[in-house]
Amino acid sequence: MLSADSRRTETPNGVMTTLASPTQGEAGQAVWRVDARPGMVGPVHAFDAELVWTWLDGAAVVELGGERVEVGAGDTMVLPADVSRQMFADPVRGFVSIVVAAPGATAYNPGGVSAPDACDLAPKGTERTVPPWVR
Repeated sequence: MLSADSRRTETPNGVMTTLASPTQGEAGQAVWRVDARPGMVGPVHAFDAELVWTWLDGAAVVELGGERVEVGAGDTMVLPADVSRQMFADPVRGFVSIVVAAPGATAYNPGGVSAPDACDLAPKGTERTVPPWVR
């Protein structure tokens, strides 16, 4: 697939660029790039599928199931299904990652509570949504 064919979705926290997915390139997996803004604090959320994150640049702290892990360029982390997570980007550099997930993986709010300042793409209440970059 040509890079001109990639799909970009901008959120308040950064840009997700779909590199391959069932609706883009007919891939059997969803693969996307995350360009997180410096100092970004992502929402608390979970996915119903395993996600594999590889950091290419910058750094972050990942809070996964109550544990905090520092990651940076060259690190890979497997985030299991149905475990609460939140990401905090480096305040100066942000981060760039490649993420792989099962197609159609849904995001949801653990405990069914959504943040009052959640962006329009975030799941509301107990709903489960497939983010645009996973489709």
